[in-house]
Amino acid sequence: MTTGEVTRRPGIVDAHHHLRVRARHPQPWIDPHTMAAADFTPVELAPVARAAGVAGTVVVQSVAARSETPELLGIAADDPLVTGVVGWVDLTAADVGQRLYRLRRVRGGERLVGIRHLVESEPDPTYLDRPDVRRGIAEVGAAGLAFDLLVRHRQLPAATRLVRALPEVRFVLDHLGKPPLGRADPGDWRRDLRALAAEPNATAKLSGLVTEVDAASWIPADLRPAVEHALDVFGPDRLMFGSDWPVCLLATSYARWVSVLDDLLGSLSEPERTAIWCRTAGRVYRLAPS
Repeated sequence: MTTGEVTRRPGIVDAHHHLRVRARHPQPWIDPHTMAAADFTPVELAPVARAAGVAGTVVVQSVAARSETPELLGIAADDPLVTGVVGWVDLTAADVGQRLYRLRRVRGGERLVGIRHLVESEPDPTYLDRPDVRRGIAEVGAAGLAFDLLVRHRQLPAATRLVRALPEVRFVLDHLGKPPLGRADPGDWRRDLRALAAEPNATAKLSGLVTEVDAASWIPADLRPAVEHALDVFGPDRLMFGSDWPVCLLATSYARWVSVLDDLLGSLSEPERTAIWCRTAGRVYRLAPS
């Protein structure tokens, strides 16, 4: 398969994408010069996802706002393509369990499969070590939900301490912890990712890598070391595909990312590839069949 060609593998689960209507939920982390004028809704997602053979998706929260998650759940209730929602709650609240209970009773609440917080933006380097945060994440796990870890590579040791301290919680590392591809020595990232992967309750997404390299000049070989290291330490059964659409549009199209990843996984067996393309996400997020 050549780069840019769209894979036709049926049944893919896109375990990581976003939706936004900018008037309701501005997202300043999206480059304002390239994407501020656009809304990203299921109408825009469906054609590119279906063309890539995607049968189901997981939409992931983008802002720390209580109003976003019910909106995403409502979208999931109406759109059969969206099979799961990773939402947001204030992890430090005293009533995290009750907030999760209420979310599950809004329209589409049965599609809530996980919770995420924008840890990468937290100024406190000990955020994941805080007792109140850990108590909130424990409540997420007790509710049967996964917890998505959005961290930068320097935060991986704290993430590993958290994962080790809460073995009953299913953790999903977003974007492989944002490795410093081509910008710095990846030695610390490689070591810290291996340490995280040693915890059996941790999985990871092959997503978000194209925005960690030069958007204008990257080639698939720039991503291969990170993908191969993730395969080595996690194995295919604990890795899942994510498009990171529409953020990926800063560096590539949906189709090109699917094609590039398909090439990077070319040495794997068919069952191993199936794990990454759909089975791991279905198991970890406990998705209903699409």
